[in-house]
Amino acid sequence: MPRIVTAAMLVIGDEILSGRTRDRNIGHLADIMTAVGIDLKEVRIVPDEEEEIVSALNAVRARYTYVFTSGGIGPTHDDITADSVARAFGVPCEYDDKAYAMLGAHYAKRGMEFTEARKRMARMPRGAAHIENPVSVAPGFRIGNVYVMAGVPSIFQAMLDQVVPTLRTGTRMLSATVPCPLGEGVIGEPLAQIQEEHPLTIIGSYPKFGEGKFWTELVVRARSQDALDAARKDVEAMVAGLNATN
Repeated sequence: MPRIVTAAMLVIGDEILSGRTRDRNIGHLADIMTAVGIDLKEVRIVPDEEEEIVSALNAVRARYTYVFTSGGIGPTHDDITADSVARAFGVPCEYDDKAYAMLGAHYAKRGMEFTEARKRMARMPRGAAHIENPVSVAPGFRIGNVYVMAGVPSIFQAMLDQVVPTLRTGTRMLSATVPCPLGEGVIGEPLAQIQEEHPLTIIGSYPKFGEGKFWTELVVRARSQDALDAARKDVEAMVAGLNATN
């Protein structure tokens, strides 16, 4: 039987919702999850509001194998992700001794003051484990099935690199693409019938436009090569038959 592992992502930050910052982490996480056989099932973007973060986090962590968050763990007053995650888990948010010492040494080495704002980056829920940050030292953290990481894309990606080898992964999804010169209005009904006949597959239809005409890219996905091949064969036969009569 295929092994199914699921994930969700919370993107945290007013700057994403206002359009001031364009998110680059969703696509990266999706690519990595697909590569290792984890189904990214849901992404939510939430503001820098504790109630919203807690509500969203509790909803998705109960539903999926893993939850990944990005944003809100920096030094400023609106970086409230650590507090919100701690509240969601019902534990205190406090200075982590290891993170505090590591950040203190980092700023001392650079001849910079370890200010109260910078100390905020050493706070995390009690019992959380570090996610190493090879870019700028301040760690992310894991508590339960939740992985809390920075919003800066280079740091998010570096933290995710530390996390991925520790995850339980599922059976990877295989895929095959079938080009179709016809529009979705023509193929919709027969394609739905093929999907019904192949319940172990996911068949996607993606309209395209190029060289002055519309066409459709059909993508068949399955965790079994046999299931994939059977569905693809039927899709190709459908396209050939409809193309001959249209």
